[in-house]
Amino acid sequence: MKKYFTYIILFGFPLLGAQNRSIENSGYQQNWTLLEKENEAMAFDADIKLSDAEIILDKKLFQLRNDFLDETKKKKVPIYNRSFNEIKPLIEDSKLFSLFQTMPKGGLLHTHSGGLADAKWVIEAARKYKECYVYDQEDTKEFIFGQMAFFENGKVPKGFVNLNQKLTSNPKFEKELTDLLILKRDNLCSYTDYWIEFEKRFQRINLLLPYRPFFKEYYLKGFQDLAKDKVQHVEIRYIFEELYDFQHGKYPLKTSITDLQDLVKEMHKSNPEFSLKLIYSSFKFFDNERIEKELEAAFKLKKEFPDMISGFDLVADEAAGKSINFFQGNWVKLNELNKKYGVELPLFLHAGESNSVFNKNVLDIALLNNQRIGHGLNLIYFPKTMELIKKQDKLVEVSPISNQILGYVSDLRNHPARVLMSNGVQCSINSDDPSVYGYDGLSYDFWVAFVYWELDVKALKKLVFNSINYSSLNKNEKKNAVEHLNKQWNDFIQQANKKLN
Repeated sequence: MKKYFTYIILFGFPLLGAQNRSIENSGYQQNWTLLEKENEAMAFDADIKLSDAEIILDKKLFQLRNDFLDETKKKKVPIYNRSFNEIKPLIEDSKLFSLFQTMPKGGLLHTHSGGLADAKWVIEAARKYKECYVYDQEDTKEFIFGQMAFFENGKVPKGFVNLNQKLTSNPKFEKELTDLLILKRDNLCSYTDYWIEFEKRFQRINLLLPYRPFFKEYYLKGFQDLAKDKVQHVEIRYIFEELYDFQHGKYPLKTSITDLQDLVKEMHKSNPEFSLKLIYSSFKFFDNERIEKELEAAFKLKKEFPDMISGFDLVADEAAGKSINFFQGNWVKLNELNKKYGVELPLFLHAGESNSVFNKNVLDIALLNNQRIGHGLNLIYFPKTMELIKKQDKLVEVSPISNQILGYVSDLRNHPARVLMSNGVQCSINSDDPSVYGYDGLSYDFWVAFVYWELDVKALKKLVFNSINYSSLNKNEKKNAVEHLNKQWNDFIQQANKKLN
């Protein structure tokens, strides 16, 4: 009997202990799995259910990304601490990029007038006009080096030379001028005021765009590039100004809208689903009285062109311009303007394009009829506001490449959008000002989001469809756009799986 108890003591209790530990481990693992599922249920794409074909493609894309990252490790290419401009050739040579070029993108909800068409194209197109000139002297208060403009013969300001003649006599100037139109951030450790350089890029072409013949060429080129990259809908933060030519002088403000409508009709010949909306935009550095006039002008255009004008925004560097709250008196009057003109003009304000907790523009977004947020980078610093925006189902327009080049996010793995999406805040992918950053289309932005944010097909699909579901298309337009996008998406899944067999 003693021997029996000895065996129990020696062998039985350890077995019971091991069994208890097994039960504890099992419970721990169950809790871990439950917590993982609860986190996934909070994400912005939790409602997406993938088809069998989408699941197959998801595994293939996962492997493609891993293969790319393994290859960069072998070649000792530090992609995480390099800027977009430095890794652009790597992106273009990757299988992932060629695949994303075939992926339907839905809509581009955040881009700006003057930031669409390729910089090299701008130079080539402008030089064809004998009345196009370039400023080739040192900067003054009025003009800067590399600024282009149209002038009548005999009315050319001092310092300007004919663009085509300049390029012909000095072939190296073309590259110099191209570099002056593109903002690069090659050394992520150096600091300069990127916004000053950024705004100079627009200044160098801002006298080209009001010239009506060039205006038409510019936007048609921009639309064609987007359609080629599988973008079916575009919303431009548009700065309105009078168009002109040397035969008729200035045209009414609405001429730019009617011209853009004609360009959309031209696009329909090859891309019948292509659509366009304009968000009337003004500047954060104006005073209340000026913004009041801008809102009046926006409402008048909205009333006359209800299917083209979709909302109102204020643009400029948030660190330098006035806060959204500064204009609260203007926002209070929106209801009066709604009644006066019989139309509603929602806000699509830039907010939170900042790394600072002292920039509190995102607080206003939760209190205003503001349907989408431009950038929203520092939203993660205001958890209650982030929760409100999630409940209000407002979309954040994310522009990853722009955010890096302008110095807000050096390592794109640390982009705030990852936090927003994980917490259920709806987002879309945008290019902001691609021509200023040296590229066109949306494929580059989707590539960096997929690679750096470790996305899957579920997230990609949600981002793509968000760009239509949160667009300012009306109910019927949106229904047709979603139907078209569904067809394009399913075709893409099928073709991508075939291509990657």
